[in-house]
Amino acid sequence: MADSNFIDYVKFCSRSGAGGAGSLHFRREKHVPKGGPDGGDGGRGGHIILRGNAQLWTLLHLKYKKHVIAEAGKPGEGGRRKGRDGKDIILEVPLGTVAKDAETFETRFEITEDGQEVVLTRGGRGGLGNDHFKSATNQAPHYAQPGEEGIEEWIILELKLLADIGLVGFPNAGKSTLLSSLSAAKPEIADYPFTTLVPNLGVVAYRDDRSFVMADIPGIIEGAAEGKGLGLRFLRHIERNPLLLFMVPADAPSIREAYQVLLGELERYNPELLDKKRLLAISKADMLDEELMEEMKRELPDDVPSLFISSVSGYQLEQLKDLIWNTIHA
Repeated sequence: MADSNFIDYVKFCSRSGAGGAGSLHFRREKHVPKGGPDGGDGGRGGHIILRGNAQLWTLLHLKYKKHVIAEAGKPGEGGRRKGRDGKDIILEVPLGTVAKDAETFETRFEITEDGQEVVLTRGGRGGLGNDHFKSATNQAPHYAQPGEEGIEEWIILELKLLADIGLVGFPNAGKSTLLSSLSAAKPEIADYPFTTLVPNLGVVAYRDDRSFVMADIPGIIEGAAEGKGLGLRFLRHIERNPLLLFMVPADAPSIREAYQVLLGELERYNPELLDKKRLLAISKADMLDEELMEEMKRELPDDVPSLFISSVSGYQLEQLKDLIWNTIHA
């Protein structure tokens, strides 16, 4: 997932097809000069449909699609022949895609399963032919319904990455290094803040051919919930993770305070995030000796399971995977 190719937000105009008009037609044959109404119904206008695709990880393929227009339904014909329905347009999207109204920002629905299809913008209904309007008192109706107009609306698609565990921490806390150590993901890593500019996903192999998915989002800074730094834009990616792994480096002035700041940013962004299961990993523990580690344990938060780790030396990474797996499936 290259930086330039990760697109998690698109906005476009969605226009469904208009319904075809019903037919105003009367049966006329050589030996049936007054056969009565036989106008067929118009076809339905094409829908705009979203379909989940587990092979997609980004909305890049929709980035330049500013207008999506479905086909109109065909009009009905004589002989009670129904007009052809307009062709639907199916947009394939990654799992975790949320569809919103661009004007009200109201959430319409979310795509969470492979192959799941939901109508985004419904096509207009076809009009009824005059055959439907005959009665005992009106045996030759000179009326047929016009087709219903299609709908034109602006839509926002937002992607929320689907992962079992989301990494939460300040820039340069070692999140990308941990992801690269535990999985085959190769995020950019460097010794300066904001190396990670887009979310990264990695599949972590566990015992007995089991695995879980880990998401690394750009680092959070104090004030991220108010729009500072990069955190606000990507915080939505951890809304779907059942477990959050907070990472604080061992050289932080106060691990407890750093953890509380991170927790506060999540609460300001979405208080429901505090209902998720949480773990705390103190990274870069290879800088510590046993005595200092024991001393620091007394200063750790009491309300979250914690573990000292080192992604470089591999210290307690297996124990971390055990803790993650057991917490997810508790």
